[in-house]
Amino acid sequence: MLEKMGEFFDSRLDIYDEHQLTCIEAAREFYPFTAGLLPRGAGCRVLDLGCGTGLELESYFTLNPDARVTGIDLAPGMLAALGEKFPGHDLELVCGSYFDVPFGEGLFDAAVSVESLHHFTQAEKVPLYAKLQRALRPGGYFVLTDYFAATPDVERRRREELARLKRKQGLAEGTFYHYDTPLTVDHEAEALEAAGFARVEKLRAWGDTATLRAWA
Repeated sequence: MLEKMGEFFDSRLDIYDEHQLTCIEAAREFYPFTAGLLPRGAGCRVLDLGCGTGLELESYFTLNPDARVTGIDLAPGMLAALGEKFPGHDLELVCGSYFDVPFGEGLFDAAVSVESLHHFTQAEKVPLYAKLQRALRPGGYFVLTDYFAATPDVERRRREELARLKRKQGLAEGTFYHYDTPLTVDHEAEALEAAGFARVEKLRAWGDTATLRAWA
């Protein structure tokens, strides 16, 4: 049965960190790797899309304890757990969909997202990425570490299966349900470039997970 996105994650809050770190190939490598790509300057501003419990921030605040981080997530329980992890750090936590929450313009030195955006189509991502590109300062960049489809056929079949499950449950459009529908790396890069990012580079891969960096 499909579950609403925020409810899915909050219902698994007690096991979330352990699951992410032990059940996803090389997670103990890619969370610190991602954090290491974020800016180190004192007071720099970072936007975290789908921040969850802040697994990437555990490494990042060690590297840059004075960073100012805005985290957006649909799951209020996840945000509460994140806030409890990092008392004394400059954290602004926003409960909502990053598709709907305004980011502002020219505010952030960098943005990051880890294992969150693989639930959405290329068409859904382009306007989101355009909003994100506008939110970055000149020279800013977006670091995306996520689960990707190995081939376009895998991508297509996952979308078809989600549509079938929604029809079976009689679920309406317009609500996010938890089901993995990753793009290929090439299609992800196309979405970022269509949104106005100047350059997209693939930095590293661990099985089905890869890290991309897109320059504003």
